[in-house]
Amino acid sequence: MKTRDAEPVLVTGASGFIGQHLVRRLIERGDRVSCLVRATSRVDDLRSSGAQLIVGDVTDRAGMERALAESRAGVVFHLAGLLKAVRTADFERVNAGGVESVAAACAGHAGRPVLIVVSSLAAAGPCAVDRPLVEGDSPAPVSAYGRSKLAGELAAARHAGEMEITIVRPPIVFGPGDRGVLEMFRPIAHSGIHFVPGSKERRVSLIHVADLVALLLLAAGKGERLRPDGAPGQGSYFVAAGQAIAKAMGKKRATVVHMPEPLLRLVGHCGDALGRVRQRPGWVNSDKMAEALAGSWMCSSAKARTRLDWSPAVPWTERLRETARWYRQAGWL
Repeated sequence: MKTRDAEPVLVTGASGFIGQHLVRRLIERGDRVSCLVRATSRVDDLRSSGAQLIVGDVTDRAGMERALAESRAGVVFHLAGLLKAVRTADFERVNAGGVESVAAACAGHAGRPVLIVVSSLAAAGPCAVDRPLVEGDSPAPVSAYGRSKLAGELAAARHAGEMEITIVRPPIVFGPGDRGVLEMFRPIAHSGIHFVPGSKERRVSLIHVADLVALLLLAAGKGERLRPDGAPGQGSYFVAAGQAIAKAMGKKRATVVHMPEPLLRLVGHCGDALGRVRQRPGWVNSDKMAEALAGSWMCSSAKARTRLDWSPAVPWTERLRETARWYRQAGWL
């Protein structure tokens, strides 16, 4: 049986949570992986994995062109971005300007690699509590982060006629090594309390990092591509698997505590002030509170399931239990 040929691949944002899982999977299947990393990135795990490390910044087009030349990549996975920032301008510079830099460099490269842009459900905005978003829905982001991710998608779309580009919009991503969802696990694990922003019913979509990585690989190989004259949602995919956490903690039923909206907004502004003083953004800030209070955050993965034959490898409830066990074994819970 013929095995697949090793493919040269470049990953930006490789030192992040999703990036590390993607790099490991690429190396497992035999690809030649290069990683564009910043000089300040923690790269011990990447170096030990055997990946080639190229120091650079996605907002620097010349550096991106050099990375493409060194890696000879046939596929570029663009994961680099800011999840939080002290200044709104930083979101625009990295999440929008970074995509423009990467896409322009790929379009100008002789090999014109396939570009997979990892965006976010935040670029699409919240949804009604009884209707998950689909790819063709008009985007309506409610945060500076979401608006910057949408601006990045639009930057990529401007190069749609020059190369093959696909956009993937994941919701909340969880799994071993993630600290973002850890903050959602902690109160449930310690006291069985699930804090909910505001008084309205809210639902959120989740995806395990391994299932997201599987979708990214399928999108690179046979995904629908952006077209200059494409219909809304053309060349993009949502991906989701589930919507609960309490059972994963071994709690039959969590006590739901609704947090008043004015209090959460005040907490967000206090987080902003602290971030400015420390010159380091925290997870608690007004931008994240705007998302938390906006409503439900759900998306449908029907398109990925039907057109890419994607499905979660393991039931998402078991994935949550696995993640909870990992947190405990790592001493995070």
